[in-house]
Amino acid sequence: MDERIRKFMYGRYGSDELYRFHLILYFITLIIGLFVKSKILLLIQLLLIALIIYRPMSKKIYKRSDENVRFLNIKTKITKPFINIKKNIKDKDHIYKRCHKCKTTLKLPISLKRGIKHAKCPHCGNRVTLFTLKKEKIEIITSKNKK
Repeated sequence: MDERIRKFMYGRYGSDELYRFHLILYFITLIIGLFVKSKILLLIQLLLIALIIYRPMSKKIYKRSDENVRFLNIKTKITKPFINIKKNIKDKDHIYKRCHKCKTTLKLPISLKRGIKHAKCPHCGNRVTLFTLKKEKIEIITSKNKK
């Protein structure tokens, strides 16, 4: 049985990030559909099911790959402002702040004194403002943001 599925899927695109996004979106609309009865929501669900079935079975690999790349570009544009917030939540010893001039991410240890502090960007010399609540030592450690 597994061999037949492998032979059938040979030369087809398969799943990717856009496929997973469609699947999650379908389940969200399915849950919303349990509480709200709407023909438009049902139409969206049917469209999503068609996409969920069509995209992995497609033999037009380059077109599906281009669609996925466009989706990933949009996804990174949306999630990019929240990267430092995620890092600040995970790392309790440092504050991640972005230089507005050169777009470098600065990894700043939390200061000894509470209040507003200023740090200088080592790449462009721009002054970065930092507000701290914890009491610890401060020094500048840089890491270049990948583009």
